[in-house]
Amino acid sequence: MSKINIKKPLADDYLRLIRRCPLRVIQTKAEYDSAVAVYAELLGRADSPGLSTGESDYTDVLSRLISEYDDNHHPIPKAAPIDVLKHLMQEHGMKTSDLGKLLGSGRGHASLILNGKRELSKANIRTLADRFKVSAALFLEAHVSMP
Repeated sequence: MSKINIKKPLADDYLRLIRRCPLRVIQTKAEYDSAVAVYAELLGRADSPGLSTGESDYTDVLSRLISEYDDNHHPIPKAAPIDVLKHLMQEHGMKTSDLGKLLGSGRGHASLILNGKRELSKANIRTLADRFKVSAALFLEAHVSMP
């Protein structure tokens, strides 16, 4: 006899998100843009008051689908988030002091981030993703250890 796995019913907030942007493989630019807009909205609320369990679960899966689309359509060599940040800063002619102003934390804090002594906060990630017009997922990847 096989075991029956009884799951809790899906929360209304999760179902609303599914109706707005279904969790399935993203195939077009329009679907991608819609998914990124929903993801950015949810990420913007992640700190306060926070996301419900359903919204958090949805955000986790949506992030993976967005990353998969990015990997397939805009491949970027795997890099540590800090290396991505340094590259984007270089492309945009930004200095450490400019980063400090952008993050509202000053040059010293920006220097700590760039030297790997301080991690990016969720607010920092949202600000950077918005400023550079990239997916926040670029700044969320697991840290790559350097020898």
